Amino acid sequence: MKKKYIVSVTLVLIQLFTFSAQAQTATKKKPRTKEFYFSWGYNTEYYTHSIIHVNQPSLGNNYSFVDIKGHDHEGWNEGLFHLALSIPQYNYRFGLILNKEKDFGVEINFDHTKFIFADQGAHIIGTLHGRAVDSIVQFNQANGFYYYLNNGANFLLFNLVKRWHWYAAKNQNLKVDFLGKAGIGPVIPHVQNEFFDSANNPHFQLGGWNVGVEGAIRATFFKYVYLEYCNKIDYARYSNLKIDKADGTASQAFGTYEFILNLGITFPVGKREQ
Repeated sequence: MKKKYIVSVTLVLIQLFTFSAQAQTATKKKPRTKEFYFSWGYNTEYYTHSIIHVNQPSLGNNYSFVDIKGHDHEGWNEGLFHLALSIPQYNYRFGLILNKEKDFGVEINFDHTKFIFADQGAHIIGTLHGRAVDSIVQFNQANGFYYYLNNGANFLLFNLVKRWHWYAAKNQNLKVDFLGKAGIGPVIPHVQNEFFDSANNPHFQLGGWNVGVEGAIRATFFKYVYLEYCNKIDYARYSNLKIDKADGTASQAFGTYEFILNLGITFPVGKREQ
């Protein structure tokens, strides 16, 4: 009799457990249709050789420095944790995957890059003080020359994004994805320079436009935190950069290859799937 009672109770408990599991499955919330992400990181750049054209009508100047070499200034390799986060070459991304099934999205993509033109023999050609010039200038600060986009060459892009899933662990605690991005947007340089002992007032300005493409490998841990490594190609054209206190302007164009490492968060948003 006692054994029958134990068996009966056991059967009832199994049935209750099965019903509870089925009810939980039936009432489990469906996933959301969109996904938001944000990341912050740091970068390093390599620039193509370029031409800086200077126009100063009131001084009779219309010349170019040709085939110049520019370099970046990382900053993060000089003691990152002793500096404000925004002093080194940093970058951030705000993105929204609009359709998680097709993995298409949009993104605001900003790179605080630095372009330094200094410490080299620079070929100048054109008109200087109303006279033809074609010579080499020792372009360095001690000699009265510098050209810095040092508080930023500053690329801002509005990107379209496509994501491909490469790997996902069964418990979803590790996912590896590849993201392709392409976009266009303005450049917002901080212009600081001196030509022939005539210096400008350093300032930020809207200074042209840029286009870029980017490929990123993203490893997401425990569903919400990710580490992302990116390679990016950007082409920027700068125009009407103020270079003195009168009417002088400069223009320039160059290509950039970037290496970027970001740390980010991602989480689902939007309506739930039907």
